[in-house]
Amino acid sequence: MLDELEHAIASHGYAFVPASVMRRELEHCGGLEDWPAFADSWNDLPVDAYMADHGRYRRRRHAVYAADARGSIERRPQQAHFQTTDYNPLNGGIERWFEPIDAQLGYGPSMRAILAFCRNLFSRLAVTETAWHIEAHQFRIEAAVGVSGLPTPEGMHRDGVDHVLVLLVRRCNINSGTTMIGTTAGGFFSSFTLTEPFDAALVDDRRLYHGVTPVEPLDPAAPAYRDVLVVTFRRTTGAAFMPSGA
Repeated sequence: MLDELEHAIASHGYAFVPASVMRRELEHCGGLEDWPAFADSWNDLPVDAYMADHGRYRRRRHAVYAADARGSIERRPQQAHFQTTDYNPLNGGIERWFEPIDAQLGYGPSMRAILAFCRNLFSRLAVTETAWHIEAHQFRIEAAVGVSGLPTPEGMHRDGVDHVLVLLVRRCNINSGTTMIGTTAGGFFSSFTLTEPFDAALVDDRRLYHGVTPVEPLDPAAPAYRDVLVVTFRRTTGAAFMPSGA
């Protein structure tokens, strides 16, 4: 299946991976025995305090990893997330320090399998041996009556990296949340909706823009949210990798 995904991304710049396929690929990369606890950790995300639109609809945690050219992956000490305003005109231009992803779950079986899958696929696309700077973001986008949740409040955008994985963890009582793929010149040319846990989107961030439509509650009296894990890979020099004890 990696051959097919590599071909899709190389040819089209993106791929939608249905849950059955994605789960199988992750299981090939390691166990998912802590998945229930991993998914439940989205219930403990603090509100994103950096929203320039003053929205209170986004919760998140963050972690940083490094992979050397041989494929070893280590979690790095917590650091700021930074994007220029070229890539994030709403919230870019400042260092944003988010609460870290839980230490145990952040390097547990599920996360290791996800990172290994991404490393295996994205390294194929890089052709030459490559070291990677990796960031993982837990997002919960909440919706309420009269207040839509905005999964991508910055609109159609790129993240300023090489490759992006968006993995659905849970949808609860929402409609919409459609992923849109396109270019600035041609607009959006493809769309799909992540509906089942493990549905995933893979995007070549150097070539394409992406966005997600607002989510709204189906039942106005019940909690409504969209939980995703976003993992970004950016090429670095081999010197960027150091053992975690260094």
